[in-house]
Amino acid sequence: MSIRHGAMTRRAVTAVLAAAALSLSTACGGGDSGSDDKKSSNSASTEPGKPQESGDGGGNTVPDKSKTLATISGSNGFEFTVHSAVRDEGGFLTVSGAVKNTSDKRQVPPSQWNGQETQVKRTGRSLAGMTLIDKAGKKRYYVLRDTDGFPLTTTGMSSLDSGKSVDFFAQFPAPPNETTTLDLQIPLMPTATIEIS
Repeated sequence: MSIRHGAMTRRAVTAVLAAAALSLSTACGGGDSGSDDKKSSNSASTEPGKPQESGDGGGNTVPDKSKTLATISGSNGFEFTVHSAVRDEGGFLTVSGAVKNTSDKRQVPPSQWNGQETQVKRTGRSLAGMTLIDKAGKKRYYVLRDTDGFPLTTTGMSSLDSGKSVDFFAQFPAPPNETTTLDLQIPLMPTATIEIS
């Protein structure tokens, strides 16, 4: 009788803990229309060893390729094309575009793109080293992290063949509404000014 009662108690406690974890993850999502996008971004971010073919971590992170906000060419054989910088209702700014290997050989993205913080170094290859600069507000914005420390950006870019490109996204805290332009900084690449959509 006591063994059965103990098993039932353990099941009840497990069910309560599972419900609490589910409600906590729902609350952390913000409940806005972009929450599904953020959840998809988080799941892509938590698999650092898995190459991500298209940096489309969610519905609105697929770049609208009809626009080009900036083209950033580096001496390292990579070129970033930024297609959009969109404010989300939840207070986020999502920058998206494509990165291309313009060299004549297979290239491995530089480790500096991952960021230098200990917490993000352990998450593997990513674009966590990107930052946005608000010159007027004198603020620097870093790529957001989820609760496990994984950056909310494209991850798993192990290498790119010559001439190949991959879509990317990166989520930042949104600057004040009056801020309309930001400087995008990617390690080892020139700085580019982009306009918020």
